[in-house]
Formats: sequence, C-alpha cells, structure tokens
Amino acid sequence: MAEAFDLVFRAARVVAGAGEAAACVAVRGGRIVAVEPPTAELAARRTVTLADDEVLLPGLVDTHVHVNEPGRTAWEGFATATRAAAAGGVTTVVDMPLNSVPPTTDVAALEAKREAAAGQVHVDVGFWGGAVPGNQGELAGLHDAGVLGFKCFLVDSGVEEFPHLRPGELEGHLEVLAGLGSPLLVHAEDPQAIAGAPPAGGRRYAGFLASRPAEAEHRAVARVIEAARHTGGRAHVLHLSSAGALDLLASARRDGVAVSAETCPHYLTFKAGSIPDGATQLKCCPPIRDARNRERLWRGLADGLIDLVASDHSPCPPELKHLDSGDFGTAWGGIASLQVSLPAVWTAARARGHRLPDLARWMAESPADLAGLGQKGRIAVGADADLCVLAPEERFVVDPARLHHRHPVTPYAGLSLTGVVRSTWLRGQQVTGDPPRGRLLARGAA
Repeated sequence: MAEAFDLVFRAARVVAGAGEAAACVAVRGGRIVAVEPPTAELAARRTVTLADDEVLLPGLVDTHVHVNEPGRTAWEGFATATRAAAAGGVTTVVDMPLNSVPPTTDVAALEAKREAAAGQVHVDVGFWGGAVPGNQGELAGLHDAGVLGFKCFLVDSGVEEFPHLRPGELEGHLEVLAGLGSPLLVHAEDPQAIAGAPPAGGRRYAGFLASRPAEAEHRAVARVIEAARHTGGRAHVLHLSSAGALDLLASARRDGVAVSAETCPHYLTFKAGSIPDGATQLKCCPPIRDARNRERLWRGLADGLIDLVASDHSPCPPELKHLDSGDFGTAWGGIASLQVSLPAVWTAARARGHRLPDLARWMAESPADLAGLGQKGRIAVGADADLCVLAPEERFVVDPARLHHRHPVTPYAGLSLTGVVRSTWLRGQQVTGDPPRGRLLARGAA
C-alpha cells in the first residue's frame, strides 16, 4: 500500500483552476500532491471533511500590506498583521517598503526588516523593495537579496523617509529593473494635478475628494505606460481608484506594453456619496470615488483590465485618524482592512453575479503571479498547501473588537458581510495563532 498522505481534505466544493467541483485534496510535506475525484480512496494520517456549507479555497495572497515594523510597530507589526491575515483567509502577505523605519531601500534595511519579522509571523511573508531618488545603485543588491519587486511613488508618499520619483527618475529606475526582470509597482498620482486642485482640509468628504482629482491618476498612469513602453520594463499600477484610466490600460496592452493594475476592497465597496463628513476612517489616497466609477471598476475586473484585488492595508494609531475633529486635511490616509478583505469583496462580488473562482483569481492566483510566487495562490499539484475553508453564505457583522489588527479603527465596523472564514491552513497546518509557523519568502526560493 502506498505511503499515507499527511492530510486529505474532502469537500463537495473545491475551487481549483477556473472552476469549482467536488474533490479530495491530498497533502504531503506541506505541498499539494494530488487532487482527485471525491470517490478516491486516499489513506491519510488526518482527513478533514468539510461541512455542507463550506468551500475549500486557495489561501489568499495579499501583495499590498503596510506592516510598518520596525520603526512604526505602534501602528501595526508583523505579529498582529499576520494574525489578522490568517483570520481573514490570507496565507501570504507581501510587505510594502514603507512605512517602516528604515524603509526597505537598501539591503541593510531589508535585513533589519527580516530580523524584526523572524519568529513572529503567522503566515508567509515576502518583501517589496523601495525605489526612491538616488538608490538606483541599490536595486540589483536588493533583487539579489530576494525582494519580489519594487515600489515607488510619483507623488508625496506621506512619510519623509520615502521620497517620490521625479520626472526622469521613473524611467531610470524602470530601465534598471527591466534588466533585472523585476516589476515596478507604482503609486500613480500626478503631483502637478494635485497641486492645481483645491487643498484638502475640514470635515467635508466632497472637499477631500476634490483635492485628489481623477485627472491626477490619469496623467500618472499615462506616464507609467510610456515609461514601460520606452524601457521595456514591467510596471504595475497600485490601488487604481479612477475607472477613467481603464481605457489607457486597455490601449497599452493592445500595444504589448507590460503593464498591469490592481484595485482595492474599499474602492469596490464604498461610494463617495455615502461617506459622511468627518468619516476620516475612509480617507485614503487616491480617494474613494462615486458609485458610477465603482461599477466601472467592477466591469474592469470582469473584463480583465484590472488584474487583482489587494487590501492596501495601511493602519495607524486611532489618534492619527483625527476622528474627534474629522479633519480630512490632517488625518492619516490609510484604510485598515486586511482581516475583512475577503468577505468585503465577496459580498459585493456575489451581488454582481461573480463566482468564487473569480474571487480566487483576483485575490490568490493573480497576486501570487505578480510577486513571482508560482507555488502560492492555487489548489494544484505542486503548490503549497495554503488553504482557506470558507462558509460563503454565512453572514456576520464586523465587530472591531474581534479583529486582530493592532488598532480597531476600520470603515467596515458595523457592516453586515457575507463569507465567514472557518479555518486557514499554511502548508498543511492549521493556523491557530500559537505558535507562529510562517516563513519569510525570497525571490527564487522554493
């Protein structure tokens, strides 16, 4: 008799590839080694049979998370962020190079971040490097040290230690990265368009929205496309909020330009017309726009013009949100959503006729591909056994006290969402919070 598997999942609904079917998923040594029909007789040391209301999904991959440690661990931190991720069905996060201190703009900073993360991550963690003025000479070293790609800003980042790239610098960095075969992720807003808009300030959300006009995104996305066209580099537009840029992306792809894009749960959930004045928990840059724009983003996802959905989890201490004054001009711009991204997107997606394989493509497979993590984000032979057991029809109300984020401030508080994560599995072991079993990932590592 063949050696028993370590673990077998039996489920009436398994999301694998582009479809969903009953299946058995066998695990050995932390990898998926067989996906068989439900009648298969598979001997295992442990068998997990899903309940009738549960679906087996690939563990999600969130490629846009600001963990903030070291330096601003009071804002979040590896222990809290990765515990929240696991509770939300996310088995891999990729940490942004800011708002930690130091930012991940050279190898020494990367090693400091790895040292801070070691021994306290509940899911697997990879790292983006930073592209800032003057560090072109650091890019190859960071690439060789294992970062999965690089991130830059075209506008003020909000923290002085991570300055934005100015005209000419974007092309220079992208040319270097083209030679390395590494993607450049871009916060695409044009500083001149923002400088020409009314300044943000006060409690009115409409005033804040006017301070970050859609034209700022359109100009910046056009610039990113031209830089990718001229250098042959691969560019990825982060947190797209304006659907007006979709035609630019479609045209560039027809021309063979290597450019992709993501959007975020908050742009797919909320709409400007429903945001109360003073609700700074919903401040983010670029901003949440109107309902028509939101529906166009959904169409962009359905049409494949938007490749993936990532959280852009960017928390801060409550006092930095200035909830007492509700001043959008002074409040920190970032949304805490890592633990609730899956149900937030699924709630809105199912209402528009999308299916769980769509969710898995947007939030697991495509983000893994962006980060070069081919063994993540899919239920397939050879992939890591990173899995999420989801009850897709169960509803719950978001209680901030039950979130594992360091701080309870989130715009999802009190919302009724659909989709409860019943359990999360990392390389065939259930994530329970004790002990941390996550690994630190590096480019090219198995």
